[in-house]
Amino acid sequence: MSHIDELITRLAPDGVPFVPLGEIGTLVRGNGMPKSDFSESGVGCIHYGQIYTHYGAWATETISFVPQEKAARLVKVDPGDVIITNTSENLGDVCKAVAWLGGATIVTGGHATVLKHDQDSKYLSYYLQTPEFFAAKRAHAAGTKVVEVSASNLARIRVPVPPREVQAEIVRILDSFQELEAELEAELEAELEARRTQYAHYSDALLTFTESQARWATLSELGALYGGLSGKSRADFENGNAPYISYMSVFKNIRARAEDGDRFLLNPGESQNRVALGDVLFTISSESREDSGMSSVVVSEPATPTYLNSFCIGFRPSLDAGLHPDFSKYLFRASGTREQIVKAANGVTRFNISRGPFLKTRVPVPPLEEQRRIAAILDSFDALVNDLSSGLPAEIAARRQQYEHYRDRLLTFQEARS
Repeated sequence: MSHIDELITRLAPDGVPFVPLGEIGTLVRGNGMPKSDFSESGVGCIHYGQIYTHYGAWATETISFVPQEKAARLVKVDPGDVIITNTSENLGDVCKAVAWLGGATIVTGGHATVLKHDQDSKYLSYYLQTPEFFAAKRAHAAGTKVVEVSASNLARIRVPVPPREVQAEIVRILDSFQELEAELEAELEAELEARRTQYAHYSDALLTFTESQARWATLSELGALYGGLSGKSRADFENGNAPYISYMSVFKNIRARAEDGDRFLLNPGESQNRVALGDVLFTISSESREDSGMSSVVVSEPATPTYLNSFCIGFRPSLDAGLHPDFSKYLFRASGTREQIVKAANGVTRFNISRGPFLKTRVPVPPLEEQRRIAAILDSFDALVNDLSSGLPAEIAARRQQYEHYRDRLLTFQEARS
């Protein structure tokens, strides 16, 4: 019997009570605070988008600030409070949480809810990462383009609340395990980053052409745009019959593919745009300008009719465009092309691609034989750096999986009999 089991047997012999979040403490919904409010100094703040991209389970310092006069109108986050996101572009990120453990009161804004409570903050934040909580939030999530779990629905989600001594011991173990995992992972990440830097440098060198080395053309001269899925509700994605390529799949992969389980309901006779070999898919909306217009290319004809989800657009080169799909998947992620694409994004809290400026993006089109040669070289580099089935990325993924498995086991409890 583990020390945790002994503590639970002694302190909670009848099991651990599961309590709705709304009864654990007070949930306060945030409002306002676009990134344009940020300042060089002032009151520390955590923007909901940063919880996805920067913070882990807890934080003691903020990377952003707002002026005192703007902070006065925002929701306060006291030391020990937990900030929980309410909206995201995918179910995985919604309800991601960070425990604020800094020494001063900070603020947060819209699309986030602050949980004020008397439990162990780290314990709650750790639990909100578990598969059990994921299943619970799925039942309360609404929306397709933007997924939301409202503060009122968040309050209904039940979480296990063991005695504080048990919470503290779980946190101690997970902190130690996470610290060890982080040290080992940092070493691997440093080596991987060195390879990625080398790859990016070599890629840009191969994809840099003078005016005489390639034919140059704008996207409007090379093909046409088409839209993603339209007219679909949340229910259409629950029991689907047709595969679609999601926003996150386009964002993460240079080779376009429908992820396992990504299906929507295609009704008989319904018209939606299908993707085809050679199409370049782009994300058209993002929380930052730098992430706008990420691309993915259809490098083989889909075995079954496949479609493109919303928040994305497709670009179909004309027959005489002369773009090889294997070359395109690197061309549209090259720094020179990306610099043009992000300039077509406008916004404040969200950045959306403007199609007019986007179609003015100018790219080189070298002879097909040269395109194949460059693609073959970069494919070798890409496999070395990014293939999750081998090498350093697989080792990093294995360590993360080991940690998550151990965390989830520690946070699984027998519910107390009512």
